[in-house]
Amino acid sequence: MNTHDQDHDGELAIPSIIADYQLHPGIPDEMIDADGQIRPGWSALMAAFDKLGPGELGARFERADQYLRDAGVFYRTYEGTESHERAWPLAHVPLLVDEADWARISTGLIERVELLETVVADVYGDNTLVQQGLLPPELIARNDEFLRPLVGIKPTSGHYLHFCAFELGRGPDGAWWVLGDRTQAPSGAGFALENRVATTHALSDIYAEMNVHRLAGFFRDFRDMLFADAKRDGGWVGILTPGQLNETYFEHAYIARYLGLMLLEGEDLLVQDGKVMVRTVAGLMPVSALWRRMDAAFVDPLELRYDSRIGTPGMVEALRHGSISMINALGTGLLETRALAAFMPRLARKLLGAPLLLPEIATWWCGQPAEQQHVIDNFDELMIGPAFATTLPFDDLDGTRLGSTFSPAEKAAMIAAIASNGANFVGQEKVQLSTAPVYVDGKLQPRPITLRVYAARTRDGWSIMPGGFARVGSTLDTSAIAMQRGGQAADVWVLSSQPVEPVSLLPNSGKTLVRSTVGDLPSRAADNLIWLGRYAERCEATLRILRAYHARLGELSNADLPILTHCADFLDTVDVDASEAMPQGLLSSINSAVRSAGQIRDRFSPDGWLALNDLQKTAQRFARRVSSGDDSSHAMTVLLRKLAGFSGLVHENMYRFAGWRFLELGRRLERAIQIARITAWLTSEGAPNGSVEMLLEIGDSVMSHRRRYSVSAGAQSVIDMLILDPLNPRSAIFQLSELRAQIEMLPGGVVDGQLSPAAKAALEIETGLRTADAIDMVPARLDSLASDIVTLSGLIAAAYLV
Repeated sequence: MNTHDQDHDGELAIPSIIADYQLHPGIPDEMIDADGQIRPGWSALMAAFDKLGPGELGARFERADQYLRDAGVFYRTYEGTESHERAWPLAHVPLLVDEADWARISTGLIERVELLETVVADVYGDNTLVQQGLLPPELIARNDEFLRPLVGIKPTSGHYLHFCAFELGRGPDGAWWVLGDRTQAPSGAGFALENRVATTHALSDIYAEMNVHRLAGFFRDFRDMLFADAKRDGGWVGILTPGQLNETYFEHAYIARYLGLMLLEGEDLLVQDGKVMVRTVAGLMPVSALWRRMDAAFVDPLELRYDSRIGTPGMVEALRHGSISMINALGTGLLETRALAAFMPRLARKLLGAPLLLPEIATWWCGQPAEQQHVIDNFDELMIGPAFATTLPFDDLDGTRLGSTFSPAEKAAMIAAIASNGANFVGQEKVQLSTAPVYVDGKLQPRPITLRVYAARTRDGWSIMPGGFARVGSTLDTSAIAMQRGGQAADVWVLSSQPVEPVSLLPNSGKTLVRSTVGDLPSRAADNLIWLGRYAERCEATLRILRAYHARLGELSNADLPILTHCADFLDTVDVDASEAMPQGLLSSINSAVRSAGQIRDRFSPDGWLALNDLQKTAQRFARRVSSGDDSSHAMTVLLRKLAGFSGLVHENMYRFAGWRFLELGRRLERAIQIARITAWLTSEGAPNGSVEMLLEIGDSVMSHRRRYSVSAGAQSVIDMLILDPLNPRSAIFQLSELRAQIEMLPGGVVDGQLSPAAKAALEIETGLRTADAIDMVPARLDSLASDIVTLSGLIAAAYLV
């Protein structure tokens, strides 16, 4: 391999970072050509790396990783029935592809996606391909992805495919080959964006000099197509997600936020009179287009999978009515069937009149006698796998295995299965992928790569994303490319010979300004926002009580003192064990807040998410090492500061729209309930000495009380301060005043001068407090106040969340 470049004096020098870059015999490399020369573009990148030096380069790559951690970029991995969030594994060195090579890829993929559109339209339409013998009927009829209820239903957009992905690999001959089609619910476009952002965080100066094609224009054109289709029907556009437990949920939320789409789950929707409606805080609103990120069979439990808990009954009926555009159309997952690859060359010759520009790996479906015998005869040299299986979001040839790796007993069993039921199996040629450089321990090493490229239908036809992302193996074993098996993802830079024009998602000047309405908040999102606010306030109240408890325990060293046992008894009523330095009940409340926030990632700022996760991680770290008393009291103070940071971010940065109002409602409801209950507890008849002082400390009103009451009036002054003082932001009446104001601002809060039931209830509770005196607020009335606020929360839920 020739790794030499010329320096400024014309003398040859060896770039240190690739001096030890060793190619593998017979395997093509993306950086080094067959003559051992560095390919165009790579030379400039390697020179830039050398100029930075190992220390600076390592620091830059760490900066990219830190960005991904701060942004909360993750995907889920599964081990048995357990799922875990894994940080997005960025391969820091981008894959470079020159513009001419990319043009060939783009032309070939557009040709391929048009062929796939023709095939799927025929399968669910006239079925001529089966009648003409171009497709075996068994390949369709036995396929779980063939959805019979969709036969004869033509998409309202006129197209079945709108957004597709393709797995590509460069073979030994240097040409790109198609390894797989992704038409069901293609994943990864959002991760491709994050790869680009993270990589440019690290290499912004290099990126700016290398004329890299931008990604924003691809997403802008696809978004404009979605909204143009929806505008004709006057409905909304959303992303249909299976929910938070899906392995690529982060991406769903990221794309929804990036493109300004609603993130919807099946329970957010209902079908009424053949139309799809979304439950919002302003009532039912029509939906015109859904970008489906859910497997088709789960979309409608009424006509498809009856056991689906994540779908919307009646969705197929809405498709029959033509009231909803589904992207991609239900049933297009059929095109991902591995055995279909065996018939694509014949379909291309028949329908296109020529072979495909981008060939695919040779495939033999064992449902045909000759092909079955070929697979058995060449078992050791072929990849053997299921005919109808599709792949996981970031898997490659999942479920296939090289025949030579079977044990003699396994081989005999597999050959017997193929011979008896060949239609269930395929044989495919072994994939020999090209390699690309990966940064490992300060050096570059070649690793196998595949390329995932995205195609989107726009108003001007198909557009190919100028990049996508590359999956890079953790070892030389091609099976280690899969993300679930330790693979990494690299940004893909398509290099132009000319400066590239910057692109933005922002609309062109002169276009009509369109604003969303205050009611475009799905009821499920509002519910999670309320509970996020409630859990955050519940955590704060618990932290303040625990801090007061452990501060006294540290000072007095006697957990049996009346004030401490009284405190512990109250905590026990809310499932918090005061004897634990970091109680599990507190950790559960923090975890619940994170779960609620996780359900609304599309409506939650990255900074807020980072602050909340930092709170959770800090609490978990404290749980492993703090002890009761002063140590625990200090830990509670740290957590209170972090919680205050989260609340401050929300208060200062969140747009005052419906989402913020529901978060605020949750905070005010819980704070009012907590202060009423805590005050009743610490002013009860049997409250021990020191209870009033503890109450002021928990209510964060010690200094205010001293200034407000020059001569202490005992418990009554504290009740006046924490329950009836409208100027104290910790008081119950302050919360009720804020609650009433926010409720009246919600859709339907005030109609023609008439208050809604929730607004009336808030006004009634507030009025009762405004006309009360401290002496009236005995523990029984305080408990009743807490119950009335709980009833108010039920009225809010009935009006907006059901």
